[in-house]
Amino acid sequence: MTETLTLWRPTGPKELDLVRESGWRAWPPRLPDQPIFYPVLNEQYAIMIARDWNVPASGSGYVTRFAVDREFAQRYPVQQVGGRDILELWVPAEELAEFNRHLVGLIEVVHEFHATA
Repeated sequence: MTETLTLWRPTGPKELDLVRESGWRAWPPRLPDQPIFYPVLNEQYAIMIARDWNVPASGSGYVTRFAVDREFAQRYPVQQVGGRDILELWVPAEELAEFNRHLVGLIEVVHEFHATA
């Protein structure tokens, strides 16, 4: 049995639509101005981004949870981008297809936030 690492990804509605189109099995390619894909290691950090950044930017924000093969994920060092619990994996955009091949199970939405009128 594969040992996995659970990751979270805060996302907006456009990216979530593309994940849905994949059958909840893959992250879409990055846009030209997005050199890295950065899932996070802390659910609370993902909630903060989805609520405080995605909602104002696009009207809604979602937190997804997914698992990746732990041994494969070790090739990406954990990046501390703020406080001690603000942790991300930085996956170069050109490696995202390979990263997707190491997902275990489906990507699932675990929280959603919407702008209030």
